[in-house]
Amino acid sequence: MKKILVANRGEIAIRVMRTAKKMGIKTVAIYSTADRNAPHVKYADEAVSIGEPPSNKSYLLGSKIIEVAKSLNVDGIHPGYGFLSENSEFAEEAEKNNIIFIGPRSKAIKMMGDKLAAKDAVKNYGIPMVPGVDRAVTDPKEAIEIAKQIGFPILIKAAAGGGGKGMRIVEKEKDVKEQMQRAISEATSAFGDGSVFVEKYVTSPRHVEIQVMADTHGNILHFFERECSIQRRHQKVVEEAPSAVLTPELRERMGQAAINVARACDYVGAGTVEFLLDADHNFYFLEMNTRLQVEHPVTELITGVDLVELQIRVARGEKLQIEQDEIKINGHALELRVYAEDPLNDFLPSVGKLEIYKLPIGENIRVDNGFEEGMDIPIYYDPMLSKLITYGKNRDEAIQLMIYAIDNYSIKGVQTTLPFGRFVCEHEAFRSGHFDTHFVKNYYSPEALEAVRKEESEIAALIAVKQYLEDQKLLRLPII
Repeated sequence: MKKILVANRGEIAIRVMRTAKKMGIKTVAIYSTADRNAPHVKYADEAVSIGEPPSNKSYLLGSKIIEVAKSLNVDGIHPGYGFLSENSEFAEEAEKNNIIFIGPRSKAIKMMGDKLAAKDAVKNYGIPMVPGVDRAVTDPKEAIEIAKQIGFPILIKAAAGGGGKGMRIVEKEKDVKEQMQRAISEATSAFGDGSVFVEKYVTSPRHVEIQVMADTHGNILHFFERECSIQRRHQKVVEEAPSAVLTPELRERMGQAAINVARACDYVGAGTVEFLLDADHNFYFLEMNTRLQVEHPVTELITGVDLVELQIRVARGEKLQIEQDEIKINGHALELRVYAEDPLNDFLPSVGKLEIYKLPIGENIRVDNGFEEGMDIPIYYDPMLSKLITYGKNRDEAIQLMIYAIDNYSIKGVQTTLPFGRFVCEHEAFRSGHFDTHFVKNYYSPEALEAVRKEESEIAALIAVKQYLEDQKLLRLPII
């Protein structure tokens, strides 16, 4: 493999290119007109304009991307995450044109992209499932009957897609019809597929996922877990590895379950198997993401592996050169997604110009970044600016370093999730490890964040006054 086209933008495009260059592989960037001056365009060996700013006129034009790849004699396409990364038709089209898709085969993408098909595929492997039905439900009366059998609350969930869309928690029978209609409507709008299913809603759930890697020689490895329970709008904001609550025995069981999920769909490449963990630490299969995850850096830091490099090696037919018992957890890593969002205004996107954009630097601080000072934040795409990752020999050290790194970020022009990240790191529930996916609902509010800010300002003012008085004393010392 001599040349790779990265069918993405921002920090993940640069992340993939960095490893490709390390491996001596040339890189091709694609960009919309909104991204013509973006860092990923400058970083690549070659760059091609792909269309207008909206995703459906640029980054989602699979056939056009394939044509660009063919014209530049590209050997492989890395989709990153988002956009076309879980589009089975795009993967299939690449395969038909003798271009290596650096990801799973189209069949696995299609199977795991449909949550009902995924459940059906893995049911013969004894993997725990949340109580419910593994088929589409369209009739509210049927949903009510299912709910009566498994007990309220229930979760009405889109069979296709992800990101929290087409998902409704229902606690009472009278609300089933309305919430089901909303879920179907949202799923249809987001994914073009209104299929929904019903399952028991797991109270106090933790979101724990397992990273897997599979080659074309029948070898499947897991690289332990990531805790992804700090979420807003069912989307992750803070991730860490390892989880604070998994025992070695539970970790091994979940790892083997994840390997079996990959085996069930004849998986190749990097994938993530997501589980729910209930209050009693029972785990249930949720879904499989057939791509590299946003939060992959925390796994890289605790295992010492370059997951993108493994992806590329597996894609070109190489056998995995490590055994499961050789993979060890070393230390602790934490990641904060730095979004251009306003945590004081329901995490709504914050659009503007990055008047000041300075990144923290230091030992065990990693920033996967996609922006530069002076750039405007495009309104067309996910508002993530960068990912801030810290590493420590233990969890407390990683958390303290994260607070330090947040304080050494300097951003002016847009609001970001940095203050929220600091709030999380300083909160007792997070520091103790006693939290679940309801952290934001249970502990966070704009008022709570403002209160923390006010307290910090008051402390800073007192320190300044103390320092001033100390300086005054020194000034009064007689000259000898």
